[in-house]
Amino acid sequence: MARNVLGKHLALVGFMGAGKSTLGPRLAERLGRAFSSVDAVVEERFGTSIAELFETRGETAFRELEETAARDVLSRRPPAVVELGGGALGSTGTRDALAEHAFTLRLDVEPDEAWQRVADSGRPLARDREAFLALYDERAPLYDHAADASARDLKGALLAAAAIRFGSHADTGGDAVVADARAADAHRIAASELVDSKTLAEAERLWDALRIDRSSTLVAVGGGTTTDLVGFVAATYMRGIDWIAVPSTLVGQVDASIGGKVGIDTPQGKNLVGAFHWPVATVIDTSLLETLPEEERRNGLAEVVKTGLLAGESYWELDTEEMVRSCAAFKAAVCLRDPYEAGDRAQLNLGHTFGHALEAASGYTISHGHAVALGLLAALRLSGLEDDARVVQNVLEPAPVAVDRDRAWAALQRDKKALAGRTRLVLLERPGEPHVTSEVEPERVRAALDTLIA
Repeated sequence: MARNVLGKHLALVGFMGAGKSTLGPRLAERLGRAFSSVDAVVEERFGTSIAELFETRGETAFRELEETAARDVLSRRPPAVVELGGGALGSTGTRDALAEHAFTLRLDVEPDEAWQRVADSGRPLARDREAFLALYDERAPLYDHAADASARDLKGALLAAAAIRFGSHADTGGDAVVADARAADAHRIAASELVDSKTLAEAERLWDALRIDRSSTLVAVGGGTTTDLVGFVAATYMRGIDWIAVPSTLVGQVDASIGGKVGIDTPQGKNLVGAFHWPVATVIDTSLLETLPEEERRNGLAEVVKTGLLAGESYWELDTEEMVRSCAAFKAAVCLRDPYEAGDRAQLNLGHTFGHALEAASGYTISHGHAVALGLLAALRLSGLEDDARVVQNVLEPAPVAVDRDRAWAALQRDKKALAGRTRLVLLERPGEPHVTSEVEPERVRAALDTLIA
């Protein structure tokens, strides 16, 4: 089975009325992919509608045409979002092509709801309610067998495509569990090893302590520091083993554990040594947030506000479950369309260039969330979005920090995302429309940084 959609088509399967033709183009847009409908390919090839093909050639002949089209579409590159008809999985050839070329996502729909959606559509197999419901029951096992994951809506589809699921951390299986002490104590997690930093020394300790082989799966339970470290250890141990992320902090659930970036800090800076090594699963259990200290919650809220600004949605106003789900789905989409940070993923750095400079100037004594909150203020002011800056101030209430101005400026100029010596900043045309630029005059950047310092 495919673990996620990276390098594969995202194939949408499900019964009539599940919403494949509606969701497919929206999903393709979010993933930066083309959308292809197997039914549309058949209609184009034969110059007539599916209903007419059923009438003139019969269902058996149509299924042969459908299989040929499906196998053709699924063999193409680059990967796309592919919609298959409700009966396409009756073909062994199509099922084999899905297994070879696609991450197959089943769109779930209740039978009565499906009937309501298609009863008046004129579809050949949706003319009699009882026959329709019987066909639903007949095809359900085919969908279950072929699907790598299931979803009901756009956010659910994005999460599934990135192997992110919401559920109990207690149901997560693996061969060795590494956790931070707070998570292990608060949630009675039996960990093989406890960690408290993401340094080379800590990575070496885990490499030496682990008693697992190349077929093993490593589980990380904790905040962003823990998932970064364990993901890095998994990426490098025996040249790469599987790992599962179980983020226990708000930062981890909305940001740090999503997207496959793993790494460690060095004396020269944060995250300077690392890799792209996607977890085989990210398990989000929002009940883990119930014991979160207030400072950790506020750290995470800064990332929620950042994500909301990028999406153009007030995610911070949602209840916890939907807030986390929305943020995780947004970041999943960005990372899936740019899995190795070659372009669009840079937008996730909104506020972080300034934030990292303040953290470095403080000797990392100020919290990441506080630094990012201040960084968001600077980015919004440089974007000319004073009203949005006031929203950030009201929601996050970040106070200027007492750090050395020259040290902060030097740190900002050393930012690892700089291009040809120019500071690259993520700014907003308006909420929901980010852009990356290195054209802001250094004097304006310095002035914006100075407003963040007490």
